[in-house]
Amino acid sequence: MRKTITIILALTMPFILKAQNKPRIITSGTIEFEKTINMFAVVKKKLNEPTPEVQKHYNNYLKSEPQFRVLKSTLTFNKDVTLFTPQPAPELYHWYYTPAADQLNVVHQDLGKNQTTIQKTYFERTYLVKDSLRKIKWKMTDETREIAGFKCRRANGLVLDSVYLVAFYTDEIHVPGGPEQFNGLPGMILGVVAQYENVRWFATKFTDATVDLKMLTPPKKGKVVNNKQLYDDLMKATNSFSEFTPLQMKGVLL
Repeated sequence: MRKTITIILALTMPFILKAQNKPRIITSGTIEFEKTINMFAVVKKKLNEPTPEVQKHYNNYLKSEPQFRVLKSTLTFNKDVTLFTPQPAPELYHWYYTPAADQLNVVHQDLGKNQTTIQKTYFERTYLVKDSLRKIKWKMTDETREIAGFKCRRANGLVLDSVYLVAFYTDEIHVPGGPEQFNGLPGMILGVVAQYENVRWFATKFTDATVDLKMLTPPKKGKVVNNKQLYDDLMKATNSFSEFTPLQMKGVLL
């Protein structure tokens, strides 16, 4: 009897080990993200040749406020469809405000159809941006790191012509999406760093669950525009009140 059990174990062990070593294939679930903004650096960019009074205000800000602002969001997905939803966050005093320090977008991406729908709210204006998926130029590297329990590979990217990105994706989640409008890698993006914009997004938790596609419907509120129409409308609005138009624009579009 003991000999029979030994033979059975010997025959089945390779299959057991193969099953254990087989990588996970995930196509549905929910990922929690944190967006971290270096507020000291972001606010400093607004100081375009500051007056002594403005510089004093900034110095007081450095002493009284935390350096990093952390915002939370969720990314829910099922196969080729993702929905990114920011969680409510405390408002910033207007002197410190910049779009990069906020989460303006509810983002629906249909990766299979190359379509994105974004509900974007900025300065009491709400837009419903319907266009193709954002194009990002990616270059793979061999660097890896672990994020939220997943082994991730690094890729360097360029978006909006001048924003440099470092992203980390996992091929264990077979969905080429990510937080906000990030996409285009052979797996789910779990980390993004926009170093020169002083912003980063990282996954903190993954929940493996079958998500009903009915829960992934696109947002519907706002003035319907495409990307070019959004840009033109924002340029008209910001030119009328802001001397920081390039900075504001990059924060809104990113």
